[in-house]
Amino acid sequence: MSYLGDVFQSLKWFTMYDLILLAINMIVLIWYAVPIQRYMRWFDFLPSMGLLVAIASVLSGDTSLLAIVLYVMTAILFLCTFKKIYKPVYRIAVPKHRIIRAVLCLAGVIPLIIVWMIAGEVRFNPVSHFSEMSYSQAFVKLNERLSKEYPFGDWKKIDWREMENKYEPLFIKAEQEKNKDLYYKTLRTYLFSLRDGHVKIMNEKLYDDNPVFKQEVGGSVGISTIQLDQGKVYVNLLVAGSPADKSGIQLGAEILSWDGRDVQEAYQSTYWSENPMATEGDQLNNQGRFMTRMAIGKDIEVAYKNKGDHEIKKATLKAYDDHYETLKKTNVKLVKTDAPVEGKVLSNGYGYVKIRYLLPSEAIAHPDKALGDILNGFQEKQIKGLIIDVRDNPGGSDDLVAAMAGYLVNKPKLYEYVSYYSRMTGKFEINTSETRTIQPAEPYYGGKLAIIINQRTGSSGEGLPILAKGLPNVQIVGFTSTNGSFGVVSNPIQVEMPEGYVLQFPDGRSLNADKAIQGDSDDQGKGGAIPDIRIPLNEQTFEQKVVLGQDVELNYAIQALENMK
Repeated sequence: MSYLGDVFQSLKWFTMYDLILLAINMIVLIWYAVPIQRYMRWFDFLPSMGLLVAIASVLSGDTSLLAIVLYVMTAILFLCTFKKIYKPVYRIAVPKHRIIRAVLCLAGVIPLIIVWMIAGEVRFNPVSHFSEMSYSQAFVKLNERLSKEYPFGDWKKIDWREMENKYEPLFIKAEQEKNKDLYYKTLRTYLFSLRDGHVKIMNEKLYDDNPVFKQEVGGSVGISTIQLDQGKVYVNLLVAGSPADKSGIQLGAEILSWDGRDVQEAYQSTYWSENPMATEGDQLNNQGRFMTRMAIGKDIEVAYKNKGDHEIKKATLKAYDDHYETLKKTNVKLVKTDAPVEGKVLSNGYGYVKIRYLLPSEAIAHPDKALGDILNGFQEKQIKGLIIDVRDNPGGSDDLVAAMAGYLVNKPKLYEYVSYYSRMTGKFEINTSETRTIQPAEPYYGGKLAIIINQRTGSSGEGLPILAKGLPNVQIVGFTSTNGSFGVVSNPIQVEMPEGYVLQFPDGRSLNADKAIQGDSDDQGKGGAIPDIRIPLNEQTFEQKVVLGQDVELNYAIQALENMK
């Protein structure tokens, strides 16, 4: 599509009020910039009409950046011309400062053109105010909006009518019983059923003052678990001095039964987590973290077998308030004081780069340039191959991903198209001005490359492995796929619900060269960047990683590079 075509495509991101204001402001500015000699009385009222349209737009709730620029320009033009409403000038006089007026008018056109070009990203996406409704009414309205605007409804094969039929009776029950806890848990279950890591309750504050969370999973016996590929459940975290530790349970112990149930049954029935679990790998990880959480003071019967033991032991453990210690220790959080990018040459001659997050920090304002400097140093040392580690990377900026990827390509490569819901057309449309293409950058690295991922590699953090997958010199290495939450959150859908909950949803989707959704999990929980080399989670790798503290993924990445020709 031509550049001119892209410009006109941007009109689909305006509201009808925006279009009218843009047209009025453009006409008035160009009219006064050009020495028009013919007088038209109706033209004197055009800025006033613009002001009325702006007021109507404000009353409709449009306070987007795009609209504000149009409001300001409309107000300025009205103030500069309102005298002509009651004091018309029937003879067109040549202004004394014609050139200055022309320059000022043409300068006024510039911000209008800018908002025109960035309309896709700053478009009107109203906050839905459902907080004064009943639980069920608010839910129905929420479900109705998402059925039109949620970017992955079709991709995840969501039957919105079925969702309404399933959850509306629960919300009705909660309002009839005035049960705030049931309302909260039902709302949470509905949101988590979307399996999208970008869906969240913005003001949930799980660790701070959430009574339901505290009541149900505030207690711990001092362990966390993980399920191996063959189904066995092992202890992968043990808190010193905890009830589990005092009872004799050791790190690496196999749990056989939990709270009177077979451990696999207890594991699979666990539903709590901090965020929606988009993929199977993410779900299994969180179920292991939360299976061992319960109400404070509850007694739990556990059957277990320590490593090397042949006999099964049993213990009754009382849950204590650990202030969510096991959850915090097993949930890596972004620390902005850590450098976003660091690199070193390993003792075996391979270059290693850790990309923790995709945002600038106080110490590193341009992480993409920092990566370039690291690669320059690697080339001087003639590294044997490159390992990029994006484990636990929560994302950040897609533009930064594209800039970093420039060092890995020798010709332009599409990163993504981005599509949003258009209120003008009522469909998802590609925002052409936001299409990202990776441009080659120096220093170019075209050698052997391994990228390490895990289930906590999320959002923009998934970009590098997604775009690199399939290249002949690249191997993606990990126990699981990435998080499968690659949606765009530029101007998110926000909804205010009863009891003060504020919900947020992604507003856009990333599309590949075929204009198909990429990165986000589907209805089967499959998505993200899938490893080329999937590390088995068995007794051997568990022992190496958890008990011996080895970096199993790094070792596999090194072996992958060794095996490349």
